[in-house]
Amino acid sequence: MPPGCGGRWESASSPFFLGLPVPGRSAWGGHVAGLVPPGQGTVPAYITPSVHRMLDRLTGTPVAVSDASWTLLLANPLYTALMGERQGRERNGAWRAFLGPGGRVRHTSQSRLAMETAVVADLRSAASRYPEDQRLRHLIAELRANSERFADLWDCGAVGRHEASRKTVDHPQVGVVTLDCEVLSVAGSDLRIMIYTAEPGSQDAERLELLSVLGTQTLAG
Repeated sequence: MPPGCGGRWESASSPFFLGLPVPGRSAWGGHVAGLVPPGQGTVPAYITPSVHRMLDRLTGTPVAVSDASWTLLLANPLYTALMGERQGRERNGAWRAFLGPGGRVRHTSQSRLAMETAVVADLRSAASRYPEDQRLRHLIAELRANSERFADLWDCGAVGRHEASRKTVDHPQVGVVTLDCEVLSVAGSDLRIMIYTAEPGSQDAERLELLSVLGTQTLAG
């Protein structure tokens, strides 16, 4: 990750990206995720130039782009500074929610259940739209086998959706930051854009601005 919050976005083509590979092929079927349109029947990972241009304007806002399976495709430096670097399987939000070590976002039992239910519903919907996607099938099988919570929600046909919410992040450098979170869908591309914003003039806005300066650096002394 770059030390500051300026500069280029981190994409799935970086060394930090690891998908769930199909034997004999690259992690994204020989394509660079986010750059080349996928084949039919697989989860799209193509980010159009117009979406790239829109995201490039949001340098002061933590933003991440994921595909329909909640695999991280693109994250700007401020998002990485806020949430930390995510490598390998941790780049998939569903895997992280059910099998990961936990992150910086605080959850109540109610907010966690709502998030998990929405994620399961997303994966079920994605599986019906992209039945040929082997990575998605492997992900769902792994989650069902290793997470009792996921298996219960999957088997009961849980229905949920991502709502606008306030999230509190415990950041190791700037402290507690509470932000509004929106999950937007890109029409025609089946992408999810997650955007975090702070109330103008608030202490949270000040801490977010400080984080934009610090980036992923550690505080000295």
